[in-house]
Amino acid sequence: MLMNKFTLLFFFLLFPAAGTLAQEADTLPKVVPGQILDGDTVPLVQVKSTYVYPPYEFKNRRQEHRYSRLVYNIQKVYPYAKLAGEKLLEFQLVMDTITNERDRKRYAKEAEKKLEDQFGDDIRDLTFSQGKILVKLIYRQTGNSSFEIVKELRGKFTAFVWQTLASLFGYDLKTGYDPNGEDRQIEEIIILIDQGYF
Repeated sequence: MLMNKFTLLFFFLLFPAAGTLAQEADTLPKVVPGQILDGDTVPLVQVKSTYVYPPYEFKNRRQEHRYSRLVYNIQKVYPYAKLAGEKLLEFQLVMDTITNERDRKRYAKEAEKKLEDQFGDDIRDLTFSQGKILVKLIYRQTGNSSFEIVKELRGKFTAFVWQTLASLFGYDLKTGYDPNGEDRQIEEIIILIDQGYF
């Protein structure tokens, strides 16, 4: 009981001190890189890019609902697309160190099994629209279509089989990504997600 009172008193005394220490740290001068221009030293501070889009004006409730649904779908699959880009880079670094073709295939199957165990259920639960968006976002993150990625990692025949299977369900693994054209709205939503607006 005495220890609890002591601990409580200690925290009450500590928090005001922490506040004053933080205030003092804010008043300390900050050192930033600089450049000399015409005899004057000018600080060089890198500012994060900010994009400003005009607010959407919806013609009706249906159009507003579609936009909200698109935002929801992108929020759902965007983390998977980012993860795909990271994992592909990791995978390529390891594959570049393996010279034996048999070992490369074994590593590819093991990596695929790990991803299947970790994310298989989540990916299978995606809706048709979310799957189409994911294929586009994988292209955005990696610079390659899903077809090209499968072809590179698992071979031409496997890529052909997956493309055929995907086309039966209405997908095209060769789908690209055009941020300035057809996929402009998706790109804007992703930028807004990255900036923390959604």
